[in-house]
Amino acid sequence: MPGEMEIADLRVSYNGTEVIKGIRLTIAPGKVLAVVGPSGCGKTTLLRCLNRLTPPTCKVSGQILLDGETIHRMDPILLRRRVGMVFQKPNPFPMSIRENVLYGVKAQGSHSKAVYREVVEASLTKAALWHEVKARLHDDAHTLSLGQQQRLCIARSLAVEPEVILMDEPAASLDPTSTAELEDSIIAMKGAYTVVIVTHDIEEARRVSDYTAYLSGGHVVEFGETEQMFTEARNAETRAYLGGRTLAGALV
Repeated sequence: MPGEMEIADLRVSYNGTEVIKGIRLTIAPGKVLAVVGPSGCGKTTLLRCLNRLTPPTCKVSGQILLDGETIHRMDPILLRRRVGMVFQKPNPFPMSIRENVLYGVKAQGSHSKAVYREVVEASLTKAALWHEVKARLHDDAHTLSLGQQQRLCIARSLAVEPEVILMDEPAASLDPTSTAELEDSIIAMKGAYTVVIVTHDIEEARRVSDYTAYLSGGHVVEFGETEQMFTEARNAETRAYLGGRTLAGALV
């Protein structure tokens, strides 16, 4: 299935300081990859490289392939339709719930009302939001709770039928109930989309992901199936981090 990404010798520098140091990683199609690690280790920078959202001031080298094609030769607008992004803070557009979902779809061309109805229902269902908002599709999106707004942003990304969804700390501003609902929507995407989620919540990583990559100092220290990483990590630093401790024994 589409949605496989290959990262080879990725290096990223800001003002001469290298923050990503030769990362190699394969992201399996239809699976959820959690990227974890201490603050400043390069998680968000890595995520932004996957759909070319790094600022122009940084230097990027190496290769990133999407389904065997280098992303740096793609039109960035077309790339971002194939590789969507959900940010840490929900960012619904100042329009109705329905129009938020259809924003990218309408930008690609005109369709019938029947097609629009199908897209809205399907996208909101995949984001685990349909039953909560189906009676209020014409309400302003900002009347939704923060958790609902974040799932609406997911639905908006899904509406344009991407292959990959990137998520940067999507539950950071949410309460526990909203976080659980968001996690349900991520789990529901398995098999249909490739998902890469950056999170500081290691228990969230364990709940939602198939694979986990532990980053530290700009390197992938360890990568593997999530349950194996949490129970049988080979690297001492990985074991300490996933266990909620530093190597010195202090709480992370």
